[in-house]
Amino acid sequence: MAKSLRDIVERAKARGAKTCAVVAPEDPEVLVAVDQGVSSGITKSILIGDLSRIEEAASRGGIDLSNHELIEEKDPSAAARKGVRLVSQGEADLVMKGQASTQDVLRAVLSKDGGLRTGRLLSHLSVFEMPGSDRLMIFSDAAMNIAPSLEDKVEIVENAIGVAHLLGISNPRVAIIGAIEYVNLDMQATVDAACISKMAERGQIKGAVIDGPLALDNAISPESAKIKGIRSPVAGCADILIMPDIEAGNVFYKTLIYMAGICLASVVVGASAPVVLTSRADSHASKFYSLALGIAVS
Repeated sequence: MAKSLRDIVERAKARGAKTCAVVAPEDPEVLVAVDQGVSSGITKSILIGDLSRIEEAASRGGIDLSNHELIEEKDPSAAARKGVRLVSQGEADLVMKGQASTQDVLRAVLSKDGGLRTGRLLSHLSVFEMPGSDRLMIFSDAAMNIAPSLEDKVEIVENAIGVAHLLGISNPRVAIIGAIEYVNLDMQATVDAACISKMAERGQIKGAVIDGPLALDNAISPESAKIKGIRSPVAGCADILIMPDIEAGNVFYKTLIYMAGICLASVVVGASAPVVLTSRADSHASKFYSLALGIAVS
């Protein structure tokens, strides 16, 4: 079972070097991360973008581009389409966002012509090392689904469970997060959480232990759960946090990075291949671990 981001790298190594199509990698942080992936043996890379800008970024990052395949495409939107098409044609195993916009990459992924559609909902997952613990925590959705419906949340939960299984967490504990830990009919997130919990109890969602609504404190803190008298197999020990909407997920994501100094690995799942989708402001370490995560769950 993966208990750290380094464990994810080891699981990626066990998969063998996968080919990653990197879209618009015209930034030293992206190139350092991808080059680290190549040198560590987890990936082969195809860099698709403005070659003069890639060379300039490589020079600033001290990267030897001879270890990477290069494809010229100055337009980021066209680069995204080329990268996704390489995956759909079997010439690459996953796609990674560089300096292209998230919209450009997702538009290419969802295209009916050469895209990576499967009929499943795409969702964004992030993984981090739980402070003070020897385990990983997964949360969703910081970048994809703006205001997911109950049906959407069920698919987001199932996507997260699938990633947990691929990381060796065989029966993850899933907390459906709300502002409070009881059902309030005026707060739709708590109603959705209760429905999802009952669905899991009745066997409609398998492969995990699910409970909610749970507030963030009593989902991750045994002491908080005890003080509030919450009896639950998930309270205080959640492996997966399902956020109610993109605002909650995105604020939590950036709070971890900018206020807690935590490194995150992120990937979009639900397509026919993983999509490594990080913020352009993320560190090269976060981008490297995200690449490793994409390979580990491919």
